[in-house]
Amino acid sequence: MIGSNTIRVVLNTYAYTRKVFYHARSRQLNDTVSKLLSSKKEKSVNKDVDEDAKTILKVPRGTRDYHPQQMKIREDVFRNIIDSFKQHGATTIDTPVMELTTLLREKYGEDSKLIYELKEHENEDLLALRYDLTVPFARYISQNKISAMKRYHIGKVYRLDSPKMTRGRYREFYQCDFDIAGAYDPMIPDAECVKILIEILDKLALGQYRVSINHRKLLDAIFTVCGVPAKIFRSLSSTIDKLDKIPWEVARNEMINERGLSPEIADKIWSYVQLHGNVELIDRLRKDSQLISEKLAVEALHDLELLFRYLKLFNVTDKVVFDLKLARGLDYYTGVIFEAILTEYQYNPQLDDDQIAMGSIAGGGRYDELVQKIDPKQRRVPCVGISIGVERIFAIKEHQSLESKDQLKILSTEVYVASAEKHLLEERMKVCNFLWENGFQTEMAYRQNPKLLDQLQYCEKYHIGLCIIIGNTELNNGTVKIRHVNTREEFVIPREQLVEQLTLHLSKIRQR
Repeated sequence: MIGSNTIRVVLNTYAYTRKVFYHARSRQLNDTVSKLLSSKKEKSVNKDVDEDAKTILKVPRGTRDYHPQQMKIREDVFRNIIDSFKQHGATTIDTPVMELTTLLREKYGEDSKLIYELKEHENEDLLALRYDLTVPFARYISQNKISAMKRYHIGKVYRLDSPKMTRGRYREFYQCDFDIAGAYDPMIPDAECVKILIEILDKLALGQYRVSINHRKLLDAIFTVCGVPAKIFRSLSSTIDKLDKIPWEVARNEMINERGLSPEIADKIWSYVQLHGNVELIDRLRKDSQLISEKLAVEALHDLELLFRYLKLFNVTDKVVFDLKLARGLDYYTGVIFEAILTEYQYNPQLDDDQIAMGSIAGGGRYDELVQKIDPKQRRVPCVGISIGVERIFAIKEHQSLESKDQLKILSTEVYVASAEKHLLEERMKVCNFLWENGFQTEMAYRQNPKLLDQLQYCEKYHIGLCIIIGNTELNNGTVKIRHVNTREEFVIPREQLVEQLTLHLSKIRQR
C-alpha cells in the first residue's frame, strides 16, 4: 500500500515535470513567433527598400533625362538660336533660378498659381523658382540701373503645371529669350523681334507656321466698347487666349458663368475676336466708329500700321497675321503681342493623346511698365522681347529625326588613331597628343593591344571621318596611313605632312 508521502512526491514530480515542459514549449513557441515576426519585418524592410529604389530611380514628374542623341539635337537647336541672337547684336546674361517670391507674385495674372514656391527657412526671405526669364530681366535692369540693353538669356524655368510630354509641356524646361530694353522710336525694336523669331523658325525647318500679332491696347479698347468691367480685363484676356485650344462655346460659357458677363457682351466680344487678316483689317477697324472713339484703339492701330510697314521692309509679311483673338495671358504686356504656332503640329481632338501636338512654340510682346513697377524709384524702361519654348522645338526635332531615320553624329571626333599591331600604345598616345596640340578632335582605344577591326568598327559606329593607322612599317618609314572610314580609301603620307593632309581630307569630307 502506497503511503501518502509517496503519493505527494509523485504528484509534485508530475507537476514540476509538466511545468518544465510547459515553459520549454512556451519558449519554443516564442522563439518561433519571434523568428516569424523577424522574417516578416525583414521582408517588409526589403520591400520598403525596393519601393524606395523604384521611387529614386525615376525623374520627377514633368521632367526628363536627355540621352546623347537628344543632346545633339539640343545643341544644334541652341546653336541656331544663339547665332541669330548674336547676329542682331545681343549680349548674354544669366540670373539665379531662384527669385524673391515678392518679386514674382502678381506678375503673371492667373498663371501666378503655377509658381514653384520653396520651403520657408527661418530668418530668410521667401523664395520661388523663376517662372520665366522676363521678370528676372526686369529685376536685373532695375537693380543695375540700366537704361538700354539688348540681351539674350537661355536658362531653365519652372512651372507647377500639369505636364504633357508629347505636347512639350514640362515643369522644368528651357526658355530662350531676346529682349530690347530702352526708349526708342515706336515699333522699330518690335519689328526686329518679329524678324528674329521668323529667322529662327525658318532656320530650324520645323514645318509650316504662322506668327499671330495683336495689341493689348486694342484688346482693352474692344473690352471697353463691349461693356466689360475694367477689373476683369486681365482675367478675360486669359479666356480669350484659349480660343486656339477650345471652341467658342466653351469660352462663352466661361465668360458668362465664371467671369459674370452677360450673353450679349460675350457675343459682342466674339464679333471682334473672330476677326483676322493683315493690313486691310487695320483699315476696316478704323471705320468702326464705336471702336475708334477709344483713344487706346487709335494708338494701337497706329502702332500696328507702323509695325506692318516695317515688317514689309524686313520681307516677312507673308509669315504674319493680324489676329484679334491673340491675348497672351500674362499681365505685364502693354502693347504689341505676338505668338508663333506650328500649323503642322496643332492638336487634333480626334487623335489619341500621344500625338505630337504643340500650341504656341514662341511668343512675346511689349512690356513698358514692368521695370517701373519693381524699380524703387519707379524708373520707366520700355522693353519688348520674344521667348522661344525650345522644349517643344526639341520634341518636334526628335520626332522628325525618328521619322527620317537619320543617324546622328553624336561625337565631335574627327580623327581616330588606331594601331595595326601590338605594343604600340605609346606611339598612339604620341600621335594623339600631337593632334590635340594642333587642334584636331581626336581619340583612341583605351587598351594596350586593341584589335584593328574593333577600332575600325568604332569609327563606323560613331561616324568618325578619318582613321590614322600606324604599324611598325609606318614607324620605320616615317609615315602614317590615313583611312577614309566611309569610302575605305587609304593614303600613306610622310609623318611631317600629317597636319596639312588631315586638314585637306577633313575639308573634303565636310563638303560631301
